Amino acid sequence: MSLPVIPNAAARRHFLHRHALAEGPTGACSGAALAGLVDRIGFVQVDSINTVARAHDMILWSRRGGYRPAALKRALEGERALWEHWTHDASILPVGLWPMWRARFAADEARLHGNWRRWFRDGYEAQFGTILDRIARDGPVSSSDVGEGEVRGRGGWWDWHPSKVALEWLWRTGRIAVTRRDGFRKVYDLTERVIPAAVRAVEVPEGAVVDWACSSALERLGFGTAREVAAYWNAVSGEVAREWLDAALRAGRVEEAVVLGADGAGRRVFCVAGLAGADVPEVTGRLRVLSPFDPALRDRARAEFLFGFRYRIEVFVPEPKRVFGYYVFPLLEGDRLVGRIDVKRAGAVLAVRAVWPEAGVVFGNGRVAKLEAELARLAGFVGCERVDWAEGWVRDYPAGWGS
Repeated sequence: MSLPVIPNAAARRHFLHRHALAEGPTGACSGAALAGLVDRIGFVQVDSINTVARAHDMILWSRRGGYRPAALKRALEGERALWEHWTHDASILPVGLWPMWRARFAADEARLHGNWRRWFRDGYEAQFGTILDRIARDGPVSSSDVGEGEVRGRGGWWDWHPSKVALEWLWRTGRIAVTRRDGFRKVYDLTERVIPAAVRAVEVPEGAVVDWACSSALERLGFGTAREVAAYWNAVSGEVAREWLDAALRAGRVEEAVVLGADGAGRRVFCVAGLAGADVPEVTGRLRVLSPFDPALRDRARAEFLFGFRYRIEVFVPEPKRVFGYYVFPLLEGDRLVGRIDVKRAGAVLAVRAVWPEAGVVFGNGRVAKLEAELARLAGFVGCERVDWAEGWVRDYPAGWGS
């Protein structure tokens, strides 16, 4: 039996719709609306780089232009509608997912004990009880509040002092939780003081975590391979995801289809039931600046297949070897990734250094006007007074890039 084929343009639009990037960036983005947006896209990655705005703020602002960081702070620290933990990296999540993380806490405890004993200096395990007692007695702490008298390393996460390692371990294994951030520094408290009692009271039956991890990932992706489904939450292996998908297919919970990539090549995927024949979502023609850590682009291989957009972040690449720049933002227009931009906040100025259009994309008057409007909005969001453009800001891709 032949499988239904989902054309590339339709696949892109279904995917963007599920990641809240098909509609215009309007509407409420605080309180329940903000929590609902995070739940819709699954997670919002937290990252320390702040050349324009931090990743989590860019991710939310690109979807709702009225978003302001204070709303996220309230949702995390006051309303407790969101919480922070680990997916593939540090991420902000709906608080209702906390019970699903119990299995991850247990798995991390077993895995981290073996690895961290090899990676870190001795002594951090002896600090577990001391730190928990201190937090219980005196309240929240950060890494700068603990470790008095301990030898401090000269740099690098592998050279943390024992109490800092202990804090991270207690967080990763669920004993403590991030109650707030001061600047970008995590401040920890006992989990029972951060996660609402009603959430902690939820018991997840054995085996339900796998069903949740796979079904909720596929719902947010729309379609995907077993590897893509497993990678979404980074909660199950590709093998486990494949077993679940095969069983769900036999049960009629999911379907199979062929999705066409940007180059016309077909890929056999699992998809939510009815997707292949569903109406294709409308997509705004708005041009947006996306965070390099946007959930829609986190899976670089998937983005390259769907959009023909090859992206590699270069923050850890020595400057002479960088192809584009330290921190370059993808540009989304409608359902296409049309280029990337090197832009940086410098005091009151949002400075545009360069834009590299994708192959076949021309930055004529209409597209430039869209980009100017988007950068003016971005400048207002980050508190800049004007946008400055470098001479010759439109650049050609380096020879051989993407081949």
